[in-house]
Amino acid sequence: MARAAAALAAVIRDELGVLDVPVRQATVLLLVGSGNNGGDALFAGAELAASGCRVLVAELGSRVHEAGRAAALAAGAQLVELGDDPESSVLAAAMDAQVIVDGILGTGAYRSPALRGTARAVVLAIRALAASPRRRVVAVDLPSGVNPDSGEVPDGAVLPADVTVTFGAYKAGLLRDPASAYTGRLVLVDLGLGPELENEAPLIVIE
Repeated sequence: MARAAAALAAVIRDELGVLDVPVRQATVLLLVGSGNNGGDALFAGAELAASGCRVLVAELGSRVHEAGRAAALAAGAQLVELGDDPESSVLAAAMDAQVIVDGILGTGAYRSPALRGTARAVVLAIRALAASPRRRVVAVDLPSGVNPDSGEVPDGAVLPADVTVTFGAYKAGLLRDPASAYTGRLVLVDLGLGPELENEAPLIVIE
C-alpha cells in the first residue's frame, strides 16, 4: 500500500503541475470509500498534506481505512463535515479543489460496481464541476462504478477521470467500452506482481 500511495501522490503532483498550481498552494479533495483504494487515497493524502498541500477528506463509505485516516489527519488533512446535506458539503469542498481523487470503490466491488446511496448522490452532484478544465480527476485503481473485468458501466453515476492510477496490472475492463471512456490516461504502478502474472493468459492483447 505504501508503494501504491507514493505513486498516487506523485501522479497528483504531476496533475497539479499540469494546472500550474504549486503543491503548497493547492487543495486536493479525497473521495474515500471503505476499501483499500480508499486507504491508498488516504495515505497519498497524508504525503501531500505533509508537503504543505491542503487535503480535504470526504468519507463516503460505511467505514474507512483506519490507519490511512489516522495518517492523513496526523499530517494535517481535514475532514469534510457531511452533515444532513452531504451533496452540498462535498460540492463546496470540490469548488476549492484543483484535484479530486476518486477512491470510493475498487476491484472488490466487481460483482456490483454501481455506486449507491451517499456516494452516488455526491458523484452526481459534483460531476459537472469536476469536468472543468481548471480541475483534474484522478481515479484510484479504476473509476468507481465501472466493472474491472467486463468494462460494463451499470449506472451513469461515474466520475470521468483525467488519469487512472492502476496497480499491479492493467484491469481488462479499463480497456473495454464503455468503461474506457471514463478512465482517461492510464498509469500502471508496478507492485512486483510480474512473477505471479507471467503464467496468466491476458484477457486483452493490444497489437
